[in-house]
Amino acid sequence: MKKKISVPVFILSVSPVFIILALVASIIYGSKSIDLNIIWDAIFNFDPGNVNHQIIIHSRIPRAIGSLIIGAFLAMSGAIMQGMTRNYLASPTIMGGSDGSALLITICSIFIPNISSKEQILFSFIGSALGVFIVFGIASLLPNGLSPVRLALIGTIIGTFLSGVSAALANYFQVSQDISFWYNARLHQLNPSHIKLAVPIAIVGIFIAIAISGSITILSLGEEIAISLGQNTKATKVVAMAVISILTGTSVALVGKIGFVGLLVPHIVRFLVGIDYKWIIPCSAVIGGVFLVFCDLLSRFINYPFETPIGVVTSMIGVPFFLYLARKKGGGKHA
Repeated sequence: MKKKISVPVFILSVSPVFIILALVASIIYGSKSIDLNIIWDAIFNFDPGNVNHQIIIHSRIPRAIGSLIIGAFLAMSGAIMQGMTRNYLASPTIMGGSDGSALLITICSIFIPNISSKEQILFSFIGSALGVFIVFGIASLLPNGLSPVRLALIGTIIGTFLSGVSAALANYFQVSQDISFWYNARLHQLNPSHIKLAVPIAIVGIFIAIAISGSITILSLGEEIAISLGQNTKATKVVAMAVISILTGTSVALVGKIGFVGLLVPHIVRFLVGIDYKWIIPCSAVIGGVFLVFCDLLSRFINYPFETPIGVVTSMIGVPFFLYLARKKGGGKHA
């Protein structure tokens, strides 16, 4: 009798096919469609004088790869955050990570205008960690502040405050044009040199996330159970927060704030693969990456030939899902 292939193994097995299809579609389609043979020539016989080759190498390919990496980062961050907090509504955007990154990048743009790409990503990490720390710090001081709905409300309030501070600073120091990129998530303006820096970070972040996945599974059962099983919950949370900061900070540094990917994708993955984070985290990376690539594709055609901001597309999908979760599961914690 043949043994059935489990759903997570199947997802990871077919993922290369869907990733390649998503990347190819992202490179082909846009305001100008480009044939596959031209893409092949651009990659293997690049001609600097060919406009199509320039579009492919300097715009379409970085955009496709960037969308894939960022979607994977945000989905993994959301999965880790939801498992660590046992909160269905947790995500990097709602928990202050994205707004913290954007605030620190704004401050850097004002006071350190000639900052390098590496330093920009580093400060984005720090800002993400700061934003999440403030949200959880305030929530832990309030009665029942760590419950799903209250934590989401606190995160939204703090995120709005941090965003408001950023906007005020940008207007006062007249750098609004310089930082608008990080608040409007313009994938088409993604800097290819930033992607080269993000790839090794991606490898490290994904490796650490998968390495702690077993601990996240235990932590998701509840802190008391985790302690009774001998887990050092504080150490696990510190490492998890560091990974969340790295992944979220890199995403914001690359293209700015993109909402709801980290909220939506982990729920879809948990529905498909169950509650074991050894499967949830890698499957979230795959599905999150492909999801954002296709959202980016959709953004090009909603108001063709003009592009719709990617944040609008993810919000169109994410807001109804958020309201559904808040109503159906917001009052409790998941196992």
